[in-house]
Amino acid sequence: MPLNGTHFKNLCDIDLRISTFDVASIFKNMTSKLPNTGTSIFTTMSQRAAKHGALNMAQGFPDFDVSQELIDRVALHMNEGRNQYPPSAGIPDFRQAIAEMHSHHFGTSHDPETEITVTSGATEALFSTITALIHEGEEVIVFDPAYDSYEPVIELQKAKTVHLKLSDHDFTIGWQEVVSAITDKTRAIIINTPHNPTGAVMTDADMLALDKIATEHDLIVISDEVYHHIVFDGAKHRSVLQYPELAKRSVAIFSFGKTFHATGWKVGYVAAPKEITAEIRKIHQFVTFTTHTPCQFAIADFVRNPSNYEYLPDFFQKKRDIFLDGVKGSRFEGSPASGTYFQLLRFDNISKESDTEMANRLTREFQLASIPISNFFADGHDASYLRFCFAKEDNTLEKAAEILQKI
Repeated sequence: MPLNGTHFKNLCDIDLRISTFDVASIFKNMTSKLPNTGTSIFTTMSQRAAKHGALNMAQGFPDFDVSQELIDRVALHMNEGRNQYPPSAGIPDFRQAIAEMHSHHFGTSHDPETEITVTSGATEALFSTITALIHEGEEVIVFDPAYDSYEPVIELQKAKTVHLKLSDHDFTIGWQEVVSAITDKTRAIIINTPHNPTGAVMTDADMLALDKIATEHDLIVISDEVYHHIVFDGAKHRSVLQYPELAKRSVAIFSFGKTFHATGWKVGYVAAPKEITAEIRKIHQFVTFTTHTPCQFAIADFVRNPSNYEYLPDFFQKKRDIFLDGVKGSRFEGSPASGTYFQLLRFDNISKESDTEMANRLTREFQLASIPISNFFADGHDASYLRFCFAKEDNTLEKAAEILQKI
């Protein structure tokens, strides 16, 4: 029988009631797996920067272009038809190129077939690693201020994050405090060097202390080393991979987005012993399965020429110094970052506001966006620091410094 207007209205009313009931029922019974997690401070401050037309020195991405040569390599591989699924662990030539880079840079030897896995950025690498290696009821030590990707993934495993604070003065690790925090449930330690957000760099003495503790207590070490090419003032990056005993129990995570100014490409990788790698790959295959094929081919070409990354320390140190020279004589204070492309500035001589209030006012009234460091602490510890990203064009850095001189 054909539908008339009354029939159609009745059917719509029934459908609407069913739809409303189902939605209400779903939300009534839904429990968040991450109840304490909201929008990241990076997204929040970038949105505020856009709203107020502010210079965005908050979120960690460059405002200059990727190498045209690298872009051309991606286009070449796309045009040559390399656009389908690669192996889940990454194309063999790319993994071989990474192994060669590590040999050149760290003096290490990796089997690219069993010890290197290409991931869709360092965030996926962290997720796959923590999910693979951490189990319910276990404990993981992290150091605050800590990058915000660690704890949510630990929480998803129904494990516990044990927060230890870096020194407020020079952002070093108190290794005796680490020993005191270890229990029979401690499974892993997460380190980050060069360190986001502080710009601190772990030393050889730090690595030897970590090696001793991890070995004595049979711990896994997850090492976030995404800024490993960006170390200043003649210092050398120390990787867990360079210490033979430590390397046997460590996972090192890297990002080509940081190395080649291409954060939106989301190409990272994990280096770990084959037994650990096998477990990480089990998770990786069900998270992203694989990573953008033409980018893998292009970066494999590009990374084989060390001059494409060995210039980075000088390049970013000059930018750091332009920014710091520009704020000399202002009321902001800060020791030069030892690595990364982030600089902390302290404002306790200027205002007794919280760092969040100060960051918001700086964005709103002075059109300069930064990141308040209390967001990197589990307990909201506030030492009156703001983080500024100096991976910017020189004129952006000079303009930002001019603004800070007026405050």
